[in-house]
Amino acid sequence: MELPQFGLVRQVQDQPEIAHVAEAVCQAWEASALAKRLRPGQTVAIGIGSRGIVGIAVMARETIAFFRAKGCQPFIVAAMGSHGGANAQGQRDLLAEYGISEANLGVPVKTDMTSTVIGRTPFGEPVHWDANALAADVVVTLSRIKPHTDFRGRYESGIVKMLAIGLGKREGASQHHQWGFLGLRDRMPESARLILEKTPFEAGLAILENSRERTARLEVVDKADLMDREPELLAEAWRLMARLPFHQLDLLIIGEIGKNYSGAGIDPNVVGRLLVETMVDEPNPSITRICALDLSPESHGNGTGVGIADLTTQRLLDSIDPIPFRMNNLTARFLWRSKLPIAFNNDLECILSGLETCWQPIQESLRVAVIPNSLELEHLWISPALIAEASQRQDLVIEGKLESLPFDASGNLVQRQLFPHSVAAGRSGKKEHPQT
Repeated sequence: MELPQFGLVRQVQDQPEIAHVAEAVCQAWEASALAKRLRPGQTVAIGIGSRGIVGIAVMARETIAFFRAKGCQPFIVAAMGSHGGANAQGQRDLLAEYGISEANLGVPVKTDMTSTVIGRTPFGEPVHWDANALAADVVVTLSRIKPHTDFRGRYESGIVKMLAIGLGKREGASQHHQWGFLGLRDRMPESARLILEKTPFEAGLAILENSRERTARLEVVDKADLMDREPELLAEAWRLMARLPFHQLDLLIIGEIGKNYSGAGIDPNVVGRLLVETMVDEPNPSITRICALDLSPESHGNGTGVGIADLTTQRLLDSIDPIPFRMNNLTARFLWRSKLPIAFNNDLECILSGLETCWQPIQESLRVAVIPNSLELEHLWISPALIAEASQRQDLVIEGKLESLPFDASGNLVQRQLFPHSVAAGRSGKKEHPQT
């Protein structure tokens, strides 16, 4: 089997986008019911998690400015469960990478892992909550609402999850994950209801992003409305989510996996592989073989989700730090996704093995796509069989002609050349046009 040539295509989607995020954050807080309840001198804990949110530092800065203008004393509190190695320094380092630091924001950033049991759910289980947040007069969160990578329910990733698991610290995360997806789908909402009753949580800034990773909606959800409003926002997030534009692929080549792209390393909602024990995979898309080539440095060695791929490189496996890798996966208790796939010496060997094992021996019929990661999906490179399909579709634009994939002398894909506007290319300062 020979490597086919590939052509660049761009997905065309008409989606909402907020042009001036800082102004929109201020307007959302000012219009909130909480604005009328604040009193000068109150301490305000602002919960921020480990998920990548475009413009999170700007949102945090404007949120801090809002509370200061009301005479309050804001500070940041880590709301990320067991991420960052489940220790204070690891979580501080993660937040700092997003611009959430004392030096950048001018407020304390509290990441110690101490939690307090505030009560028990109807299931009889303890609910843990961050001690720093519990000691504040007011608690708010900055939370992205999006489909979860592990389960389907009325509440997936969002404010409810940040309250129960993010601010639950390591104990809260473990408490829910010990039940598998049932702990998230069924027990997490019950913990959140107790938190609404027993803690000073008042409101959350709900953040929705479109398929181009731009801010699509900002809305402050009051605690009184949370359990009804979040499912509506989740439904909107599903409609906005980035997707692969093809229902079936013989081979998908992913340039990088990582926690900065998805909590699962590779987003199961994108590739159609939920890969959770006892649960059925998504029917669409259907992908026979997946090659994952590298692990993002932003993951700090946490190779969670590598098992969603079938084939990988030794370079990726060597990048995995067993400490955060094991901590995250043993706490989450979703183990199938992180079984180590077959590894190869370089990208070329990995990709050729993917072609040879993808159950499509007819060269002209190969349906192959290359993406930088499972988050940035506006541009992708596709094989001639897919180019023929794309040429008949209004939602895809073919940009340029067919060409060979670029490999360096070591047999590794030159990803910044394929995807010059990607996260990976941005690390090298490259800003070329996709065709250069």
